[in-house]
Amino acid sequence: MSITVSISHKLGKFDLDADFHIPDTGITALFGPSGSGKTSLINIIAGLETPRQGHIEISDRVVFDHRQRINLPARKRRVGYVFQDARLFPHKTVSENLYFGARRNAQKLPREEQSAILEMLGILPLMGRRPAALSGGEKQRVSLGRALLSNPDILLLDEPLSALDHARKQEILPYFEWLRDRRKMPMLYVTHAIDEVARLADHMVVIDQGKTLASGSVFEMLGRTDLPSLAGRFDAGTVLSARIVSRDPRAEVSFLDCAGQRLVVPYLGRPTNPNVRLHIRARDVMIAKTAPTGISANNVIPVTITKISQENRDTVDISLCLGHDAVSRPHDTANGQPVLHARITRWSAHRLKLGLGQKVFAVIKSVTVDGQVTDHAI
Repeated sequence: MSITVSISHKLGKFDLDADFHIPDTGITALFGPSGSGKTSLINIIAGLETPRQGHIEISDRVVFDHRQRINLPARKRRVGYVFQDARLFPHKTVSENLYFGARRNAQKLPREEQSAILEMLGILPLMGRRPAALSGGEKQRVSLGRALLSNPDILLLDEPLSALDHARKQEILPYFEWLRDRRKMPMLYVTHAIDEVARLADHMVVIDQGKTLASGSVFEMLGRTDLPSLAGRFDAGTVLSARIVSRDPRAEVSFLDCAGQRLVVPYLGRPTNPNVRLHIRARDVMIAKTAPTGISANNVIPVTITKISQENRDTVDISLCLGHDAVSRPHDTANGQPVLHARITRWSAHRLKLGLGQKVFAVIKSVTVDGQVTDHAI
């Protein structure tokens, strides 16, 4: 299965011209500033809006093609949609809301799968309530359950956490991770929050003013420094895969292995061997020419400079391959090794006389590393 989108549409002050491919499993983040056309784009995919021209395939089925005059209605596209504001029917119970779409789908989920979804989302105790008696997080769980029970080929999520406070966001995020890791369903996740992208996404599509600027693996995309139109919103950094090798619950830290390098992060509460996804912001990475001692930062990692970008006026973005055995390459990877990204001032780069191929050390405070256990190898 695959999802292909190539459409053009008049959208207010600009044209929406989107062209990208969504992998058949995992979460693809549709990322961009407010007003860039993200919601209109997923409405078009869902069949709620009709583009001027183009082609859309979902699970190898053509659902829209203006040349072939194909335009399947929303109810036949097998799309699950989770809105920002849940959009539950206020006069119906949770149970009635959940099964509203499923009753209209000829390809129903087996009963055991339906039960697994309800149990996973913790909805069973809520079945007799009406939306007015639910919290914001509970409403979003019911909205997610309704979309899943319709047995969709793809799940569309339009900034599903934007209306929730921090506590409710932390309540909902694990459910999206479960879907990503266990059900392997393709999901298109609209957001302008880079922390949600780093935690959830496998792939990323960046749009601005209706145009597709870039797309690719989240590991590659979060290290991009050439997206100036999103300055101030696109916080360059790194997503790395690692594995828990030991822990110290008393000190409340976990020790990780990342491509042969040890990383110390806040305690993740899990035993050894689980896979971990790390998000390290470029602005949180310092560079030292020699390994510093007597400092509070727990992570002093040998790295090799593989790329220096000076596109910004006052800062320099530096790509750092883990280890001192890497060979400088023109791209952001060297010998297949993971790459860190550091953002420092031009003055610091000049003062340290940094250059390609130089062996240096990346210094990272443990508290700046966002780590999440994931059930699948990244």
